[in-house]
Amino acid sequence: MKAMVSAVSLAAIGCFIAGTAMAQTTNHAQADHRTFTPQAITWSAGPPSLPRGAQAALLFGDPSKEGPFVLRLRFPDGYLVPPHRHGGAEILTVISGTFALGAGENASMGEVTRLTAGSFTAMPANMPHFARAEGDTVVQLNSIGPWTITYVNPGDDPRR
Repeated sequence: MKAMVSAVSLAAIGCFIAGTAMAQTTNHAQADHRTFTPQAITWSAGPPSLPRGAQAALLFGDPSKEGPFVLRLRFPDGYLVPPHRHGGAEILTVISGTFALGAGENASMGEVTRLTAGSFTAMPANMPHFARAEGDTVVQLNSIGPWTITYVNPGDDPRR
């Protein structure tokens, strides 16, 4: 009888611990849950690593830290991102407008792929590329931090 009471007590304690752990996991998951409607997105000045005129909205994570992040970028018509590279893969979806994307170290705007709303591209780390917005353009960048950008021509780096 004592063994049965001990077994029942251990089972009850185990259920309590498991329930508490599940509640903590659920609360943690809810704390990390993000939902945005287009109207709820808060835009601010783009990061200093991009030429002036861009706007940014961080939707998830932190590009300066290890781990995944999601960043929306809004560019005015004609906005140019000079040739550059990233230390990690760049995974990009065009939300609106046209993002004229070119590969290589020289920004030859005749040699671009015009990505319209709904288009997707994934570029490996260290691939030199450049881009220009045609019309007001919004793109969504998904990647893993820490995020870096290195301009092919150091004089193009707006942080200088």
